[in-house]
Amino acid sequence: MNFWYFLTALTLLSALMVVLSKNPIHSVLYLVFTFFCISGHYVLLNAQFLMAVNIVVYAGAIMVLFLFVIMMMDLRKNMPDSKNTLTKLAGAVLGGTLLVIMVAATRKMDLGQVTPETYSSQTGMVESLGKILYRDYVLPFELVSVLFFVAMVGAVMLGKREAGERNF
Repeated sequence: MNFWYFLTALTLLSALMVVLSKNPIHSVLYLVFTFFCISGHYVLLNAQFLMAVNIVVYAGAIMVLFLFVIMMMDLRKNMPDSKNTLTKLAGAVLGGTLLVIMVAATRKMDLGQVTPETYSSQTGMVESLGKILYRDYVLPFELVSVLFFVAMVGAVMLGKREAGERNF
């Protein structure tokens, strides 16, 4: 249980550094570290498949995409003006409101009790996840696959423009 607290503190600290870091490259690196800490939580929850997917998809592919986008931007030309006091106050109020909502929602949660009779060591494994996904959630799974296909076709169509076509 002490390792869970340590990992949670490390996750929260690295997530806070994502927001507070001035350099966008450092923010991306802190976000990668946050994803690795979240993967550690998945291991503690006996969800090894989710841990592997989190590392491969988010810490690998998505973060490489973020790094490419940041490197392609001219950050010196696109530097925002410093924020005024009203913007900082609005952000603090919005963040505090979100914190109050999250604390209230967490207090009303009922996690239930885990007993040795109801515990299954195969909960987060690929086989049980596949059975639930393809038995109980087959329609949402297929709809998401169609959505990904449409997004892929749209990205190809937007990226493949002829020389004389108008830009949006």
